[in-house]
Amino acid sequence: MWTYHPELLTTPVPRYTSYPTAADFGALEEGTLERAIASVSGDVSLYVHIPFCEQICFYCGCNTGVSGKRARLEAYLAALHQEIATVASLLPHTARVRRIAFGGGSPNAIETGEFLALIEALHAHFPMGTPAVSIELDPRSLTSDWAKVISSVGVSRASLGVQTFAGHCQKAIGREQSLTMICRSVDWLRGAGVTSLNFDLMYGLPHQSEADLEDSLAMTRKLGADRVAVFGYAHVPHLVPRQTMIPESALPGPDARFAMAGQAHDTLLAYGYDRVGFDHFALPHDPMARAVRHGTVRRNFQGFTDDQAEVLIGLGASAISGFPGLLAQTEKHTGRYRQLSGEGRLSARHGIVRTPEDQRRGALIEALLCRGEAEIAFDLLAEAERRLAPFLAAGLARLDQGKLAILHDGIPYARAIAALFDTYRADAPRRFSSAI
Repeated sequence: MWTYHPELLTTPVPRYTSYPTAADFGALEEGTLERAIASVSGDVSLYVHIPFCEQICFYCGCNTGVSGKRARLEAYLAALHQEIATVASLLPHTARVRRIAFGGGSPNAIETGEFLALIEALHAHFPMGTPAVSIELDPRSLTSDWAKVISSVGVSRASLGVQTFAGHCQKAIGREQSLTMICRSVDWLRGAGVTSLNFDLMYGLPHQSEADLEDSLAMTRKLGADRVAVFGYAHVPHLVPRQTMIPESALPGPDARFAMAGQAHDTLLAYGYDRVGFDHFALPHDPMARAVRHGTVRRNFQGFTDDQAEVLIGLGASAISGFPGLLAQTEKHTGRYRQLSGEGRLSARHGIVRTPEDQRRGALIEALLCRGEAEIAFDLLAEAERRLAPFLAAGLARLDQGKLAILHDGIPYARAIAALFDTYRADAPRRFSSAI
């Protein structure tokens, strides 16, 4: 088990799915995203955001709403179709879409016919290069009809929002789903041809014990998940009002959270999973595990990934697009998004132009989180030396001839170590989730 140094985990830090992070975005000039799309060549990945769920969980910090209001959902999808056409009209023919990811919310909160219409629109408008298709799914709204559609589309990767198998924890977070429901979902997806199946699990949930977590890990192994993401629940009710449904007194303390993170790490490794970064795991046959062995794991807005494309274009309200020199977020408010998209305009007015210095620091942070080591330029080392010293003294990291390596005991401190090279945190500290 890892050694707990609470003083090194006191400062909340970002998850670094980008650098700079979304918390550092500001106003963008109109036309910035359009120019970036028009300059793209080579491989491109698409992310399609469906901000709807049939039921909203208490813990969820995603930009999502209830799908029951059909008029609002249909208006959103119409705007999304228009945005697809607008973005594709800007993209040069030298680009090729290699990956398409559907996320949310819950993409299966829409009807199967609506999903098929989106697939057809993407293929009709974008230059395709036999893309791999992935999707996030809610087991509570997954049906046999959805499984048939997933098979017909050729979805090869899927992620199930499991979170926990413990019934009392499910009730406390507003996400009740039986073991039978999850088993049925797994059977449907395997039968549909999904070869890489991810389970999202969480620790630090209300009333959750180490025994609860152990049971969830064991069931995950039994059901044969190829990948597992184990996230610490981030309780920030001042930012996510629905989390007020979860009493803070029911949450495990920092030391218990730390123990659970170590428990998940050790248990999954014992089950034969390979570690991916600081909170993901994959069986050796999975493409993510192969990327770890080849040193090609990357970090983007979807977390750890084996996607090598330098450009990720986000479609839908609140979706973020990433380019080497730009991060841009689509309008979060679905009403304003629908209005602008309906006029044939892109709504990304929020983001940041990445300077060469941003790109240099971003590459360093990504290397630390994905590969556990990075070459540190002299100026960056001198800047961070004082704050890095406690991590070196505790045996959590090693510095040798300009190369910084995060050691085994330092895995849970990876985000805290990466944050030492984040100038935005020093200039404008903001509230983030716990570092573990």
